[in-house]
Amino acid sequence: MTWIFGYGSLVWRPSVPFESALAGEVRGWQRRFWQGSTDHRGVPGAPGRVVTVLPDASATTGGRVFALTGDVDAVLARLDHREKGGYQRVDVVVHTSRGPIDALMYAATEANQNYLGPAPLADVAAQVVASHGPSGPNLEYVLELDKALEQLGFVDDHVRALAALCRQRA
Repeated sequence: MTWIFGYGSLVWRPSVPFESALAGEVRGWQRRFWQGSTDHRGVPGAPGRVVTVLPDASATTGGRVFALTGDVDAVLARLDHREKGGYQRVDVVVHTSRGPIDALMYAATEANQNYLGPAPLADVAAQVVASHGPSGPNLEYVLELDKALEQLGFVDDHVRALAALCRQRA
């Protein structure tokens, strides 16, 4: 069984065929809106901001883990294409109510061309509210992720604070 862990848009809009999904968390990773998106939530020259995860021994990132079905190689090829803007596959252990699950996760590092890095949260919010790409408004991404994490019982201070600032600006 191949499992994929989602901590961003996969949490609220899974685009993969799956037979089951569980809430879970990975330890040692922090979620941040530090990745630029020029192909989904922004455009070249005006990138949106989407999440990536960065190593942090003291952090935990909540999301959903999906048991893939169908032609797994084809599903992974589609995900590789979807995440082509700087993400790479990483092996992780997802802690769920059913115990630990070995899974794949996509992470974008500082070494990719779309990495934007840290910025004051007010600046990130302004960029999010102004950005729109082929997959829709960047604001939708932030607000839907915040809502989905809350529904799953996860509190992510970074996402929550950004969502609040975006709501004020929108």
